[in-house]
Amino acid sequence: MLSKGIITSAEFIKSATLPEQYPPDELPEVAFAGRSNVGKSALVNCLVQRKKLVRTSRTPGRTQLINFFKINDSFLFVDLPGYGYAKVSQSLRATWGPMVETYLDTRASLRGIVQIMDLRHSPTPDDISLWSWLKDKKIPAIPVLTKADKLSRTKWGPLAQAAGRILGIAPADFIIFSAETRQGRDELLGKINELMN
Repeated sequence: MLSKGIITSAEFIKSATLPEQYPPDELPEVAFAGRSNVGKSALVNCLVQRKKLVRTSRTPGRTQLINFFKINDSFLFVDLPGYGYAKVSQSLRATWGPMVETYLDTRASLRGIVQIMDLRHSPTPDDISLWSWLKDKKIPAIPVLTKADKLSRTKWGPLAQAAGRILGIAPADFIIFSAETRQGRDELLGKINELMN
């Protein structure tokens, strides 16, 4: 899968909104979920070491489809639409929930979720809701706190502790990540590899 955490190839496969549009259910998948503007696209680009595999936008809420990427010709990364951005229309937000829930509920090849949150802020109600839902569904999840480069290292531990209290997990369970400095990249790839095996 991920020999020594090395990604040698990454290619966009397709976008989808409905199960019949998903690629064939043949390879294991790890999906990435997070609030809009949390740095999800930057995180995936950092993992694959490509600047523009996943398009980033200055406008949160632009990822409105489920996007599939083939990695190392052996598994898929799945970029899920961001949630919780207030400026997106109510009707659009209403379609996202069922679209993502259908994917998470029905995709047999899904091995787990990387749930991405902003280290600088407490988990939002949407973050807490998704974390609880994944736990109830027994879908393995890796909690990641992004944008670590925006804060001094001395603040990482207390903020992870605070987030852990809210989500009911140990601070050490979080991966503290920065797409800018690649902090946490190898650790996250190692956790993803564990999900695949």
